Amino acid sequence: MSEFVTNIRLWFAPDRVREEGRTPDYRFSLANERTFLAWLRTALALIGGGFAVDQFLPDLRWAWRVGLALALLAAGVLCSLRAVNHWVRCERAIRRGDDLPASRFPAVLSLVVAVVAIAMVVVVLVGWEG
Repeated sequence: MSEFVTNIRLWFAPDRVREEGRTPDYRFSLANERTFLAWLRTALALIGGGFAVDQFLPDLRWAWRVGLALALLAAGVLCSLRAVNHWVRCERAIRRGDDLPASRFPAVLSLVVAVVAIAMVVVVLVGWEG
């Protein structure tokens, strides 16, 4: 079974994560949990931003409004899913004494947010109704 499928199964079975390795210093597990919660706050902010673009910019062209809103909503969904996957991967590594897993997701998320921000700058400079 692939590592990805194993991680998804562990999302819903945190007791199985505790069976691996040895119990770490609780500070590490709590730091991992705080990181998870920070990712969830980021996801909620992206989702809220997507709804805000859709609801509070009615004069914006439909294609721009929907495109920007969907980009923010999709980034929020991906961020929330990645949060739990990263938590499981890190918790397993901490318990095993392995190196923490590397991730490209922060760079990808940053690029998505930057592209949406650039699009918003273009909208502001060109005007909402074009």
